[in-house]
Amino acid sequence: MSYSEILKSFEELHPSDIAYSLKKIKKTDKELFYKLIANIADDILGEVLLELPENIRDAAYKALSIEKLTDAVEELETDDATDIIKDIEEFDPKKADDILDGLDEEDQEEINWLKKYEDDEAGASMQTELFSANINEIVIQAVQRLKKQKEEGELENIHQVFIVDDNIALLASISLEDLIIYDFNLTFKEILKNNEKYYKTLSVEADDEIMDVVKLFEDYDLSVVAVIGYKNRLIGRITSDDILDVAGQTATEQMYQLAGVNDEFEHEDDLITTSKKRGFWLLINLFTAILASVVIGIFDDVLKEFIALAILMPIVASMGGNAGTQTLAVMVRQLALGEIDETNKKDAVKKEIFIAIFNGIIFAIALGILTSLWFTNVMLGVVIFSSMIITIFSAGFFGSLIPLILKRVDIDPAIGSSVVLTTVTDVVGFFSFLGLAKLILM
Repeated sequence: MSYSEILKSFEELHPSDIAYSLKKIKKTDKELFYKLIANIADDILGEVLLELPENIRDAAYKALSIEKLTDAVEELETDDATDIIKDIEEFDPKKADDILDGLDEEDQEEINWLKKYEDDEAGASMQTELFSANINEIVIQAVQRLKKQKEEGELENIHQVFIVDDNIALLASISLEDLIIYDFNLTFKEILKNNEKYYKTLSVEADDEIMDVVKLFEDYDLSVVAVIGYKNRLIGRITSDDILDVAGQTATEQMYQLAGVNDEFEHEDDLITTSKKRGFWLLINLFTAILASVVIGIFDDVLKEFIALAILMPIVASMGGNAGTQTLAVMVRQLALGEIDETNKKDAVKKEIFIAIFNGIIFAIALGILTSLWFTNVMLGVVIFSSMIITIFSAGFFGSLIPLILKRVDIDPAIGSSVVLTTVTDVVGFFSFLGLAKLILM
């Protein structure tokens, strides 16, 4: 397909589909990629850029002119426009300033205001575009105003009207599908008079933690939530599409961190850079593996005497590691979603310990019997039975405790937890297994 044909086909595609096509094109023809990105219509370019993987997006930012990026940013809602400005600031502050200077004064003020919020604050995901009405306003007037703003392209994805007082303090919200059933000659005050409780709205503050907002959306199945500031003043809104992005990004980061992988570098084309970043955690793993080997070395006399122990050792390590990983994954997820706090953290640990003990006993019995029959040695079965209980118990105990400790000292529980846990389960597993073997068998 020729350049002109591809560009024409983009007119019928959603921005995410265009981004997917551009990602594939860049791998095979970089020149064509840059030619296409420079000629995408301004009204969708910003959305396309935000759908691209980070490394490709940065390359596009560098290649596109200030004028092109300015036109693209103008078409976006304030939260998305702020994301692009902040992205460009990371590698070219002057270019970001030039783009910002090219916007109208109102947009500049709003973007500079939103930039002040940290990524983990609700304000960073907030957009200032919303539709509100004074409580004393007649419904027909508000509807006509909404129609005009929609026609002029000032508003998108409006599903409710936020009701405010003369000080712009948030009072309630009414969905448009509810609004249409009322007499348009009524004021909002008259509508709320008999339905105040029904239209009471949930809200968050701009400096609230974004993961608390994610939980709010999940608990109440929200499509949008109002953002308030000083004295309950309505300052913006957060929509479900932004929350989905936050939840997806958080899940991805935690999955990578649990595996000792840096999300920022996983999309890099430079394989050497990516290899170095992964190599850091592999180096740490190497030292923890050496520590486990030292423990094994302490009991070399036992291993020489009983070859069966060498055959059974991987089972102990594997079972402990898997049990610990299960506990760790559950705890990290619950901490991230705010399901574990000071009031219930002890219950969460107790639950994981109980599960570990229960599973430990079940599998210890099965493995103990199997080992006794396999090697015709009942005492060897007793050794692995006892070791299995100790190992899986420690996996559950430390798998639940390590994330809580890291959280307590303000470290992301996903970072490094798996490395520490693997070390603990290996050392405890090998020490208990070989130590019991030396005590019982010798």
